[in-house]
Amino acid sequence: MTIIAIDRLAPDTHSCCTQLDAHGYCIIRGAVPPLLVERLANDLASDFQSTPHSTGPFYGEKTRRFHGLLRRSRHIGRFALDPLVVAIVETFLKPWCDTIQINLTQAIEIEPGGLPQPPHRDQEMWPVRSAGVEYMINVMWPFTSYRAENGATLIWPGSHRRQDEIVMPLEEAIAAEMNPGDALVFLGSTLHAGGANRSLDARRGMIISYSLGWLKPYELPWLAYPPEIARSLPRSLMSLAGYQAHRPNLGTYEGRCPSLLLSDAADAAQGAIDILHPEQEQLIADYRAGRLSPNTASQPGDDG
Repeated sequence: MTIIAIDRLAPDTHSCCTQLDAHGYCIIRGAVPPLLVERLANDLASDFQSTPHSTGPFYGEKTRRFHGLLRRSRHIGRFALDPLVVAIVETFLKPWCDTIQINLTQAIEIEPGGLPQPPHRDQEMWPVRSAGVEYMINVMWPFTSYRAENGATLIWPGSHRRQDEIVMPLEEAIAAEMNPGDALVFLGSTLHAGGANRSLDARRGMIISYSLGWLKPYELPWLAYPPEIARSLPRSLMSLAGYQAHRPNLGTYEGRCPSLLLSDAADAAQGAIDILHPEQEQLIADYRAGRLSPNTASQPGDDG
C-alpha cells in the first residue's frame, strides 16, 4: 500500500484531521527542523546507553524503553507542545473531555534482530469502548531514519473503522518510513506494531501520546514529575502532564487544582474550591432557587 503524507510547508489542521479520520494515521513531513531532533536525541543518548533491555513478548527483548522525557531534555517541549499536533489532538479529543493530557512519553530503541511487535490498538488499555469516541492520539518522532528493514512502525490504514478485528492481513499494512523531523500521528484505535529490525543498525525514536483528561494515563505524571521537578519546568508543559484539574472536580489535590503545587502558596492552608462547568453551577443555582422538578435529568460529576 502507498504511504500518504503531508508536507509541513502546506498543511493545516483540517487537512491533517481529514486524513487522520479517513485512514487512522497521518505522516507530517518536516514537522520540526532536523537539527532540533538531533539536539533532543543527543540529550537522550546516555539514557539509551544506560537503560536495560525490556522484558516480555510485547515490549520485545531487543528493545530499550524509558519514560519521563519531559524532565530529560529542555528541547522536549517543542515536540509536546507543537501547535499543529496539539490542534489535531484537540480536534479529536476535546469533544469528549474538558482538557487533554499527556498519556505517555517514551523513548524507544529497536536493536538489530528485534522481532516484530504483536499488532495492537493502544486505547485497548482502557477496557471500555464507546462508538465514535477516540480516547487517545499517538505521535511518533523518529531520531533515526525509519525504514521497513530497520523496524519502522507498521500501520494498518483504515483499521480504526474495523475495531472488531484483532488481526488483519500483513499485506494491508504499511511501514511508516520517515526521516528525523517527520512525525507520524495515529489514532489510539488504529492497529499498529513496531516492525522487525532486519538491519545492522538500531532504530531510535520517541512517542508522545495524548488522551482524554479524565482517563488514568499510561504513565503516572505525578511520580514522573513530582512537584519539586515540575516547578522547574514550563507551566504549559506541566498542565499537559497532569497539573491541572478536569471539570467537575476531577484530579484535585486537597480539593483544589493541582497547579497549586507549582506555586509559592503550595504549603499555605487553603480550603477546597469547586471546579465546575458553568451549566453545573447553573443547575445548583436552579436547585437552590426551587426551579428544578423531580424528573430533571442529572449531571455527571460530584460525590455529594
